[in-house]
Amino acid sequence: MPTIISNVTYKGIDDVDVSGKRVIVRADLNVPLSNGKVSDATRIEHLIPTLEALAERGAKVIVMSHLGRPKGKKEPGLSLAPVAEKLKAMTDKPVRFIGDCVGGNIKEAVASMKPGEIAVLENLRFYPGEETNDSDFVAELASLGDIFVNDAFSVSHRAHASVYGIAHKLPAFAGPQMLAELEAFKLVLELPKRPVAAIVGGAKVSTKISLLTNLAPKVAMLIIGGGMANTFLHAQGYSVGKSICEPSFADTVEEIMSRAAETGCRIVLPSDAVVAKTFEPNAPHSVYPVTEIPEDGMILDVGPKSIEDFGQRIRSAKTLLWNGPVGAFETPPFGAGTFELAKLAAERTDSGDLVSVAGGGDTVAALNAAGVTDRFTYVSTAGGAFLEWLEGRELPGVVALAQIRATV
Repeated sequence: MPTIISNVTYKGIDDVDVSGKRVIVRADLNVPLSNGKVSDATRIEHLIPTLEALAERGAKVIVMSHLGRPKGKKEPGLSLAPVAEKLKAMTDKPVRFIGDCVGGNIKEAVASMKPGEIAVLENLRFYPGEETNDSDFVAELASLGDIFVNDAFSVSHRAHASVYGIAHKLPAFAGPQMLAELEAFKLVLELPKRPVAAIVGGAKVSTKISLLTNLAPKVAMLIIGGGMANTFLHAQGYSVGKSICEPSFADTVEEIMSRAAETGCRIVLPSDAVVAKTFEPNAPHSVYPVTEIPEDGMILDVGPKSIEDFGQRIRSAKTLLWNGPVGAFETPPFGAGTFELAKLAAERTDSGDLVSVAGGGDTVAALNAAGVTDRFTYVSTAGGAFLEWLEGRELPGVVALAQIRATV
């Protein structure tokens, strides 16, 4: 059955007959490499069910991805060959690597594929036409397939050839990971269980203005943590000592707070903080009310009263959206606030009392460090695409899937 998000229908791979068809899958195989080998296969692991499902239904599966930023030039160190080898070792389906992504030799190699086989093409970004969405490059990519499947939400904020252009050349479908991502947003932004709380952290307000502005009318509570909370405190006239702060954004903070008040959204700020004079592991630290931060001190985490207050907000919520840690969790002991709140959210999710959706690179790292990633309702690894969707922007790769209604 097609999936409906924001009154738009997205067709998935179950909605098309792929038997004997050449199915191009845009994947995110931008994985870390070390000494020529994959050092973290998480993205490959997540992709395998999609590839195996298509192969088992008789498709000739052609996998396209980028790796790193070669800037339109062929860089051996950014070849997808090691990724193809890792994929081959992780599935019982036949996998082969094709050392390019366009050209006559590639067409011949694809033509020789048998149903049930998987082929990984070379790094798309070895060609400048990928990032410029060059029409000739798009046409060459599209000529390799009969059907296009986008299973890479994480790159769908880019209007690149393999994400946007090709979706206008072939019958286009959303992969399972793409649909899961869209469903997660539906859970928190379109049809949420109310009340809805959002935790927004990170270092700077300047990077989250659009996010905060878009969320304010949609949630009951905006819990602000991390370095960006310092700018909110500064805007209210509090001294934050040597802490990360953006004084020039005080007016922006006032606008965000006014918008929140107009829509009935309560902005929740820390009431106390863990403060140290130096930012280093196990630095001497003390807890201070936010009204009494020392001039030579740095706020590095929320304090116990703030953790309790934030925790009460999470306990009262039915849906939680989380983007950004509330402290410098990478440096002990300044992860206590983030970890305690993450564990509380996980417990409430386990009990069925909370729908929890989180995303963003630092957020995923924090939840991993807290050991609760698998206990959230959904955790997105999409990074920039996740943020842009929360900001209310249209993502080219998603729009393309919604607009195309071709049949196979």
